[in-house]
Amino acid sequence: MIHILDLIIVVPYDHQWKNEFQQIGSMLRDRLGDLAIRIDHIGSTSVMGLDAKPIIDIQISVSSLEPMVYKQNLEDIGYLYREQNPDKSKRYFRESNNMRRTHIHVREHGCWSEQFALLFRDYLRTHPNDCREYVEVKYNLMKLYRNNRERYVEEKDPIIWTIMNKASKWSQEIGWKPGKSDL
Repeated sequence: MIHILDLIIVVPYDHQWKNEFQQIGSMLRDRLGDLAIRIDHIGSTSVMGLDAKPIIDIQISVSSLEPMVYKQNLEDIGYLYREQNPDKSKRYFRESNNMRRTHIHVREHGCWSEQFALLFRDYLRTHPNDCREYVEVKYNLMKLYRNNRERYVEEKDPIIWTIMNKASKWSQEIGWKPGKSDL
């Protein structure tokens, strides 16, 4: 049986996503203090006008993933650590019951995966044609893999890498570096 939260649902951009990030991010900042070097809104909901799955993705940059000194702070405010996450470049937390759908990605400050998420976001924020292409792919994949989250994610890889190839060239042309943290 497929749980409704496991269905792939892409929706038109919602201007409330920015406000929702600000509320959640402020709570995280209050709880984590200096443990969080950066707290950033990432993923499709962070790109104005980009249709997305209605999930707020937040990246918390820390000085080191281990020891997980931030874990108890996140759990105290309702986020559950997902130990089975296969991506060893981050620590992954999700909302608990009755919380707004949120994915928390804790990454080491300055690491490749932290920079990847920020560059991808910043590139899309300034390249509407690539956003349109990305949205078209997401809607097509939603139709094909609505009940299969893993396959949906896997099938997005080609468009993500196409965009990141462009983003890499763009970053060199403009001397990109991450701006200030969102919080």
